Amino acid sequence: MRYTGICLGHETDREAEHWLHALGLPPGVEACTHLVRTPYPQVAISLALPDGYEPDLPAAGSEAADQVAAAHRERRSGRAVLFAGVEALTGTVTVADMLANSAIDRVIVLGGAPADPAREVVTRDFVRPQWMDGALTLITAPAPAGRLAPFEYPNPTPCCAPTP
Repeated sequence: MRYTGICLGHETDREAEHWLHALGLPPGVEACTHLVRTPYPQVAISLALPDGYEPDLPAAGSEAADQVAAAHRERRSGRAVLFAGVEALTGTVTVADMLANSAIDRVIVLGGAPADPAREVVTRDFVRPQWMDGALTLITAPAPAGRLAPFEYPNPTPCCAPTP
């Protein structure tokens, strides 16, 4: 795998994800988003590209781009958007199936306890694990009927936004 970082000034994860999906990357590419502060606050992107695959990407070259590429390569940080098995994580799946059929290494419940492998996860078709301590980790929260759901919501209400 070859790792590269890209900083295009995306203001939100959603903007960065939209850009990623517009690329039409093939299976086997891993993509993560990263919040960076330099040269200004933005969402940077790191890609792990299979050997021999050379997509037409903007030039990297910034310090922040180099940092997010290294963080992804070393599995220190990054919010995974594209990863092996993500397409199978729709609807409701058990923790055991999630671990067996995707690149996710660990599922924890908010606070850090490991999730029971038999427990069901209501994915909402939106699963964004994070690299933590070398493991691709999905943080979940309790959901109705004894199930779990990914802690991150697909369309969160911005902080302090007026409610309808």
